[in-house]
Amino acid sequence: MKAYTYVEPGRFELRDKPKPGLHNPYDALVRVTLGSICTSDLHIKNGSIPRAVPGITVGHEMVGIVEATGEKVKNVSPRDRVAVNVETFCGSCFFCQHGFVNNCSDPDGGWALGCRIDGGQAEYVRVPHADQGLTRIPETVSDEQALFVGDILATGFWAARISEIGPEDTVLIIGAGPTGICSLLCVRLKHPKRIIVCEASETRRRFVEEHYPDVEVCTPSACRDFVRQHSDHGGADRVLEVAGGDETFRMAWECARPNAIVTVVALYDQPQILPLPEMYGKNLTFKTGGVDGCDCAEILRLIEEGKIDTTPLISHRYPLSRIDEAYHLFEQRADGVIKIAISCSE
Repeated sequence: MKAYTYVEPGRFELRDKPKPGLHNPYDALVRVTLGSICTSDLHIKNGSIPRAVPGITVGHEMVGIVEATGEKVKNVSPRDRVAVNVETFCGSCFFCQHGFVNNCSDPDGGWALGCRIDGGQAEYVRVPHADQGLTRIPETVSDEQALFVGDILATGFWAARISEIGPEDTVLIIGAGPTGICSLLCVRLKHPKRIIVCEASETRRRFVEEHYPDVEVCTPSACRDFVRQHSDHGGADRVLEVAGGDETFRMAWECARPNAIVTVVALYDQPQILPLPEMYGKNLTFKTGGVDGCDCAEILRLIEEGKIDTTPLISHRYPLSRIDEAYHLFEQRADGVIKIAISCSE
């Protein structure tokens, strides 16, 4: 089969690999119908994810059709159409039992697919702990609608949940990339009083203004003043930092009102500093991730009911044979690219 492979830092290649098999009774084999490129894949390519294993197939955003299951898999069956969770988790350890599936203590727990074990930018993928990692897609939900359920949409849903958003809150979302938009979609489910999105890209600001006219939009240079002018208590009640830059990390806590919650969704390339003397007296609560992606069934139900729609995020579509071209476009962020769908079953 064809599989997009991490060769060494700075180098991915589309290679021929053996079709994977089942390693244990809890595995499932999925024929990947649709995948996508995530910024985390670029972090692997750039060498900033040390735990990524050279030689693995990359990719952790995918949907597909179950082809085979181990004898102890109960929740999915061959021919089921499924969303694949970015995380693999056993469901029984201390962390899984408390909903902290990103910290699953199983050797394959957490973000393994496309990082430590073979992922889904390929024709087939083996999914460990399939009963937890696969969710059946409702008949009325398309592959494109379900494509982001297991990763960036799960991230947005988790971020909105742990931010404890109330109806009187002003919520600031820093970053309107794909994960920022998914966070916005899930924040809107909480019906806060006001949502502000801060984004540097004019293209992405236009996207937000076009699709979500109820949302206020500002640039990073104007963000602090804009938030102060459009909030009730001198700053945002809840801040979701999704951009992942040194300046956006500082902006997040500076734009928060005293006693606010700052939820850090972004994955950073560099360590960040908490300048505690400057923060003293703001009494901020910081919440950080990895995502605990255990809400996929609920997210699919919301998609089925028409309450979440991520399909406008798909700006480009490519077959697996042209994945090098798709990556080049995604890295350049050119031509209004937001999210790329890769057809893996040609």
